[in-house]
Amino acid sequence: MRIIGLLLILLSIPVFIAWLRRSPRQRKWAYLGVGILPFVISALNLDAAFVTWPAWPGYAKGIVVSLLDTLAIAILVTSRAPLKKLPFLLIFLAYLFAVALSIAASSLPMSSFFYLFQVGRVLLIFVAVASFAGDPHAIRWLSFGLALGAIFQAVATIDQRLSGVVQASGTMGHQNLLGLMLHFVTLPLLALLLAGERNKLIMLGVLAALVAVALGASRGTVGFVAIGIVLLLTFSLLRRSTAHKWKIVGLAVVAFAIVAPIAMISFQERFTIRPVNEGSDEERLAFERAAKSMWSDHPMGVGANQYVLVANSQGYSARAGVIWNWASRSANVHNMYLLAAAETGWPGFLTFIALLLIPTVQGLVFAFRNRRDPRGEVVLGASVTFLILGLHGLYEWVFVVYHAQYVFAIALGIVAGCMRQLKIEQRMRAKAAGAQRPTPVKSGGDAHLGAARTSH
Repeated sequence: MRIIGLLLILLSIPVFIAWLRRSPRQRKWAYLGVGILPFVISALNLDAAFVTWPAWPGYAKGIVVSLLDTLAIAILVTSRAPLKKLPFLLIFLAYLFAVALSIAASSLPMSSFFYLFQVGRVLLIFVAVASFAGDPHAIRWLSFGLALGAIFQAVATIDQRLSGVVQASGTMGHQNLLGLMLHFVTLPLLALLLAGERNKLIMLGVLAALVAVALGASRGTVGFVAIGIVLLLTFSLLRRSTAHKWKIVGLAVVAFAIVAPIAMISFQERFTIRPVNEGSDEERLAFERAAKSMWSDHPMGVGANQYVLVANSQGYSARAGVIWNWASRSANVHNMYLLAAAETGWPGFLTFIALLLIPTVQGLVFAFRNRRDPRGEVVLGASVTFLILGLHGLYEWVFVVYHAQYVFAIALGIVAGCMRQLKIEQRMRAKAAGAQRPTPVKSGGDAHLGAARTSH
């Protein structure tokens, strides 16, 4: 059955390519697919593996391909020069190289290659999205897909909540993963609304994402989503204040009023079953001690996808005081920076920070330099999402799961595509202005001098 599934996934490549070449006007459905697929791949089994280690304790459990990967390949094949002057490509390749370097330090190189292959797939998504994200129409259809993905997960979380699940996780397996992914729906779609979008599907997507986050009852996710919304609204108004934006602020307040009671009830029931205590903070600190010790002993890392194995087999978790139970000993350090440092060493740590920091800064600069360009608003939404991801990552590790990296790649592609398109337009305007400039006429003296030189 696995082989059949793999063949079907691979055969979708020529099918997608033929479809996109024969029906260029239907590309909008491909863009919508890119947006929705990260949220439905697991539920609909739209991936398959060349190699799979289902019992592996790491986060990458095989050489996996999904329908989103093959769709991205088709988009790239049918696009014109998708890699040309692409922002952030070198940073992404540097991180990919750092992950590849860590394979040499791994006690099981194949398991580290699993993550390298995953990062390569995510790179494909980034380049594919950037190839069309300069077009506002394409971004709109991509956003429809993100909205539908959020609605799908909201329906799943509501169903789980009505079935008695206190912390609903949708179809993603854990509420923290779903919550992190929904950062990349809530904030970019809200930015699209601030840019002037009035489609009700986009509005419903934002509300659905907020409901799903509230039903997950994750303190970190709820808190960081709230911070992200406040930052985005503030930056957007500072960028350019309009009556429409103030209307969106009012709608955001209404949405908070709807979602807040849901979140309060979810938290109340969660803490009734499992009261808040200091133990969780102590355990987090124990994980961090283990990761820092591992990083200190292995400056070049222990190998990607190796943290749980090394932490247990080499005694780091035991010496750091991590509780001896399956849930604790099979988990990664709850800090994506320390996880990157412990597994991929200084090269991975530095390139990982660059991959988050540089797009955030450049995106914010782009947004404020282009205050009247609607694309600046969309880029602002993605940049604030990167900022919130960076803060959330201090308390969470699930960014290394490929579903989360998919939505990161989509947001990064939006920023890169908009930046590249603006540069192309600026060059075209400069050429057009140069072509329209009148040719200077020589004075009479100069003309005689030229004639004299010619005769001489």
